[in-house]
Amino acid sequence: MTTFDEILEEAGKFGPYQKRIFVMLCMSSIPFAGVYVGIVFQGFTPDHWCRDSAVVEMRQTCSWSLADSRRLTLPLVNSSGGLQQSSCEQYEVDWNTTTLSCDTQELDLSITPTTACKDGWEYDYKGRRSFVTEFDLVCSDAWLVDMYQATLNVGYLVGSITIGYLADRFGRKMSFLMSNLMNGIAGILVAVAPNYVSLLVFRTLYGFGVKGGWMSGYVLITEIVGVEYRRTVGVLYQMFFSVGILLLPLLAYFITDWRWLQVVITVPYILFLSYYWFIPESPRWLLSQKKKSKAVEITEAMAKGNKMTLSKNIKTLRDDNAESCTASFMDLIRTPKMRKHTLILSYNWFTSAVVYQGLIMRLGILGGNVYIDFLISGLVEFPAALLILFTIERFGRRIPFASANIVAGAACFITALIPDSMFWFKMAVACIGRLGITMAFEMVVFVNTELYPTFVRNLGVSVCSTLCDVGGIVAPFLLYRLAVIWLELPLIIFGFLAFVAGGLVLLLPETKGVPLPDTIDDIEFPEAVKEKAALRSQQLADLLPNNSISTNKEPAAV
Repeated sequence: MTTFDEILEEAGKFGPYQKRIFVMLCMSSIPFAGVYVGIVFQGFTPDHWCRDSAVVEMRQTCSWSLADSRRLTLPLVNSSGGLQQSSCEQYEVDWNTTTLSCDTQELDLSITPTTACKDGWEYDYKGRRSFVTEFDLVCSDAWLVDMYQATLNVGYLVGSITIGYLADRFGRKMSFLMSNLMNGIAGILVAVAPNYVSLLVFRTLYGFGVKGGWMSGYVLITEIVGVEYRRTVGVLYQMFFSVGILLLPLLAYFITDWRWLQVVITVPYILFLSYYWFIPESPRWLLSQKKKSKAVEITEAMAKGNKMTLSKNIKTLRDDNAESCTASFMDLIRTPKMRKHTLILSYNWFTSAVVYQGLIMRLGILGGNVYIDFLISGLVEFPAALLILFTIERFGRRIPFASANIVAGAACFITALIPDSMFWFKMAVACIGRLGITMAFEMVVFVNTELYPTFVRNLGVSVCSTLCDVGGIVAPFLLYRLAVIWLELPLIIFGFLAFVAGGLVLLLPETKGVPLPDTIDDIEFPEAVKEKAALRSQQLADLLPNNSISTNKEPAAV
């Protein structure tokens, strides 16, 4: 019997055929960025103040300036920057019974009672329309903005589990296409939502399809390349998300209405439906479903596309994981080391999501040029992938992973303490934090796969990564609510979370140069695995004395 990995040796591990599919699937990471952090532009909250219809009428009659009418409407309140005009209260004055002249200097309302806004709000739009201004999600309703991001992550949580199951049941290609169909429909519904409740419902459905489809593409591309290329294509697949991060502020700059921006973000998902004719099903999945003839057909097409010739008997192709055991959740927590791995990795998924989303969404509340700030911070994500590929083969996984978290935490603490007057220094330190958490986020994906045995690996990644979506639900509440108390308070929380994550990573075993575990015993008794690997290498060396065999060759993660 011939395994698919053995056939790939001849068909081509990462030839033109796989590269074409890889580039096409990487395109799905680009709009994912717009969905994930589009709230920075779609949920932009501009300066706002209470609208008083009588004062607005007087402003037109008396040709008052906006500053004059605001002085007659808004009381002064204490804030972190001193006294400033309130955004959520107005003077309680019945202008219809008050004798007025057009001379605003005659009016002193400093001892007048105040009340909450009665006639809605006026906004300093700055050329941008957001769902915040359309649905008046400010003051007592400001917390509803957090729900826009939280419901998306609820969709991610349910969708990643559901579509992950469907991908195993009906195939990677079909789940990818069905997800994109759902994304296209839900994304357009978000753009035309008539009220905020329906917007949140459609946003949840949007999240349901977006992440699940992205994960299906990730699994498909890693299953059709040779094992030594899986980590590289996985990291690069995630790097295209950073391309989307760079494109988003450019799109938002020219498309100032949140509904049209939503349409533009959604259109690629509709175009991805054309992939039905251009990408194959995973031969590995077909073999696992006993559909050998179709797997053989795709593998032969792969060899032809790579201009390779198959000499092995492809008709005997079999699934190399066919004998795997049935996994259960209890396998992840039953034994001490498995339980430790599960808890530490789950916490790291949670922290990565909270800090990453928090740092990005924070750009929308700083008051600077959000387009430039977003673009600059997005640029620092690109070195993350290169640093990962450079460091993990030289220093292993544990030290770079822990260091990335600790650097992110330290940068958050330092940024919070730097005064606003040192703007560029503060921005530089914040970008270092963004680089660190991006590295940590990308590393937790494949470190997770290396710390679980084969039969429970997919389940382990699925369970741990659900904490990523829980973190995404929590992140907007942590950021927006704590920032009301003190703008830098969220950074202190993010720094603490990242520091703890880095310390916990140091409790994990190093996996560089260690064969991927096959059983729970391989996790619980790693020394026995190393002894068996050394013995096997010695036996091979005795059989092939003229060949130089490396005992430290590292298999790629699944």
